[in-house]
Amino acid sequence: MRIDPAEVEALFDAIPSVLFFAKDVDGRYTHVNQTMLRRLGVRSRGEVIGKRADEVYPAGLSAAYVEQDARVLAGEVIENVMELHLFANRQPGWCLSCKRPIVMDGQIVGLIGISRDLGQRGGLEGEYEPLRLALDYLNTHYGQNVRMQTLLDITGFSLSKLERSFRKVFQMTPQQVLTRLRIQMAMHLLHGPDSVATIGQACGFSDQSAFTRKFKAETGMAPRQYRLQTNAQRAKRNLLSAQV
Repeated sequence: MRIDPAEVEALFDAIPSVLFFAKDVDGRYTHVNQTMLRRLGVRSRGEVIGKRADEVYPAGLSAAYVEQDARVLAGEVIENVMELHLFANRQPGWCLSCKRPIVMDGQIVGLIGISRDLGQRGGLEGEYEPLRLALDYLNTHYGQNVRMQTLLDITGFSLSKLERSFRKVFQMTPQQVLTRLRIQMAMHLLHGPDSVATIGQACGFSDQSAFTRKFKAETGMAPRQYRLQTNAQRAKRNLLSAQV
């Protein structure tokens, strides 16, 4: 039995804390739920269908989505990856995303995915409520010196249980989650006017060399390279849009 993504789309229309989408083999949207439309600030699916993530999301968010799509369309399954998403107020918020390839007759013909809210109550199942509170703290204080004891106090967990639970839900340790928060927020800020040094400091890095080292480990390039590349991509998209 094959399930039509349109039926799944209708189902997820009733779950406002979950964003649903399906894409074709070129990474273009074929199905999206109402949650995604609200967050993009559009009225109809026709304004999204047929477009890629980098055509509907800000550059600071879409680069990671496009890279993920390529991996999934090559056969990878992505489970519970924490990433920055756009919320209805056009502000970034944290989600857990899952993506799987759609396979028909042995061939990958697209992908299907969901993103569950982490920044709102109910975004995680009730048993994960302590982790939601810990993530809320990290999300609020990522630019500061976060002490592990604070997370233990928030969750009531032992150190071993905290690390085990983070690995189960986020597939990362608490420190890795904190680093991911800092780097993804830095990627978002690098599309603005602030200097690299200012952004690194705002995102909790003690010095610019530490920021550059961690940023390169996560993205494969230095912050300045990332800014130059994304600015060039934005200029190219603007030029193409002007020519249409």
